Amino acid sequence: MKFFTKKRIVLFLLFIFPLMCFLLLSTGINNASKLPIYGDDALDISLVDSTKTLKNKVSLICFLGDDIANNKGGIFNLNQNIYKKFIEHNDFQIIAIYPKGIDKEVLSFKKELGAFTDMAKWKFTAGSRENINTFFESFKTSTSLDNFYTSDAFIVDKNGYLRARTDDEEKKERKLIGYDMNSVAELKKIMKDDINVLYYEYYAAFKNKNKADRKEVGL
Repeated sequence: MKFFTKKRIVLFLLFIFPLMCFLLLSTGINNASKLPIYGDDALDISLVDSTKTLKNKVSLICFLGDDIANNKGGIFNLNQNIYKKFIEHNDFQIIAIYPKGIDKEVLSFKKELGAFTDMAKWKFTAGSRENINTFFESFKTSTSLDNFYTSDAFIVDKNGYLRARTDDEEKKERKLIGYDMNSVAELKKIMKDDINVLYYEYYAAFKNKNKADRKEVGL
């Protein structure tokens, strides 16, 4: 009898208890974690290119500038540490904006990047310099473009709203609106987590909608 009691205790400690802890912890974290919307207005990519859309896509937006040769390091970081992690999501895209007139440089860079990357969800987008500035200003960040380039990449949700850490624990001195592409640590530790949180929001909303629909039909 004591043998079976001890056996049950061992089984509980080895399997059931850790599983319970994991479920409780993950549920608590997911319920508490939502990536805040920054700003009151949705972004409008048609200001730059009328053929592009942010609707129904989780989008990352970056600005390549007019000197891609000197700016491409951060783009490679974004590609390696973020793009390749989320490429399997059908609703994921990266929009890389650059000023018109440097198409040859962009084509060369795309070939360089595409040598080891499936480029299907990279959307290279040319715009007039005036329209790029207007679009960037709609982000309402404290940063500015330097020759139409910034090292920050931005997360935009399926409704076109900018998502950001407005109360970032690791950078209390400022809001984390954009994610520094030159910092591998920031991409891997912060941006990746924030995109996962956003995807969890959509998963939870979909799950709740299914429950509501099933309840409505009496299932």
